[in-house]
Amino acid sequence: MSILPLFLFILYYSIGFAAIFFWRRKKNEPDHFYFQAAWALLAIVLYTGTLEVLKGTAYFFIPLAFFLLFYFIYRNNRARLRNGLFFQFFLVIFGIYLLYNFYLTKDLLVAGLFVVALGIFVLIAAFGLIGLLIFLYWNAAIVLKKESRNVANLLTLLLALFLTIYLIFDFFLQPQSPWYIKIPFTYLSIVLGYLLMNFIIFLTATLLYQFYYPKYNQDFLIVLGAGLINGERVTPLLAKRIDRAILFYHTQRTKSGHPLKLIMSGGQGADEKVPEAVAMKQYACEQGVPESDVLLEANSATTYENMRFSKELIEQSAVNDPKAIFVSNNYHIFRAGIFARQAKLSAEGIGCKTALYYLPNATLREFAATLVMHKRLHTIVVALVTAYFAISTLLYLIN
Repeated sequence: MSILPLFLFILYYSIGFAAIFFWRRKKNEPDHFYFQAAWALLAIVLYTGTLEVLKGTAYFFIPLAFFLLFYFIYRNNRARLRNGLFFQFFLVIFGIYLLYNFYLTKDLLVAGLFVVALGIFVLIAAFGLIGLLIFLYWNAAIVLKKESRNVANLLTLLLALFLTIYLIFDFFLQPQSPWYIKIPFTYLSIVLGYLLMNFIIFLTATLLYQFYYPKYNQDFLIVLGAGLINGERVTPLLAKRIDRAILFYHTQRTKSGHPLKLIMSGGQGADEKVPEAVAMKQYACEQGVPESDVLLEANSATTYENMRFSKELIEQSAVNDPKAIFVSNNYHIFRAGIFARQAKLSAEGIGCKTALYYLPNATLREFAATLVMHKRLHTIVVALVTAYFAISTLLYLIN
């Protein structure tokens, strides 16, 4: 292996790592995992491209073109599921390119990447389902211990039970089953595979949405409401959203001095004594935010209404060409971004951290809600699969 490409890779990665570290530190943002991961991927592209150029070819432009296509679509609208799809396309093309690059260069670092990728694949293939089941049951036990026992908090448990029954039937009963059992089971497996594909796209798009940090020139910051304790006090989850907004508020005042208004958005539920926005404002003022810098949007009952009514509030201001962002939990900002687009509100979201044990249930809820948002497409796909199996079964019986 030539020393020059390896030296360039170390140089690429070291410069990028240091730049990202100090950039995030300067912005008072310690979390830079997503940015470091993106830079590691780009450093690998630069490294393999250097190897290939030294060999006299330039096929690295193919995965680069796919990445630029993804990036153009992503920058145009960060809150789209197609971002996850196009990024998966890029990963597949890049994987094929790495295989070619290794065949061409026999480089040890590229070989190491394949060994790691192959090892992960083997582990997932061998222990993925069992590991997933163990994780789901473990997570369900923690959620049941720490949270209320409603359906929303039982999703990981329900999924674990369903997968357990499915796997038992698949391994032990399905091989000996008659045709009228095998055909519906195969149909179910295909539908589950379609849902899994959509979940991967959704999860990818959600993670990609985290790669956003706004400039410190915002005019409005919308804080999306959640439930209240005893109908009058903010919950720990909602407090984290407000704390995240307050952090950005103070950081912008320090960095640029640009004035910023916080919009507390949330109406009053049937079991609440005050609108969520009122309780949120009280909390923010207790944390030192001047009352004059907190606006109330107290009529919304859904995330879409959060966006629509906040937009109306922004339009009533005297600010020309207002710039706005919103805050919610990290698992929720992607879908909230979709609602912002539907409300014709030009705003992106920044997320606050969520307790790790809470993320699986929350992510499953977000995925289910996203499926409902695109129910027409999914209904058509499932209907086509159903029609195919119905016709195939009918032909089987006739013959």
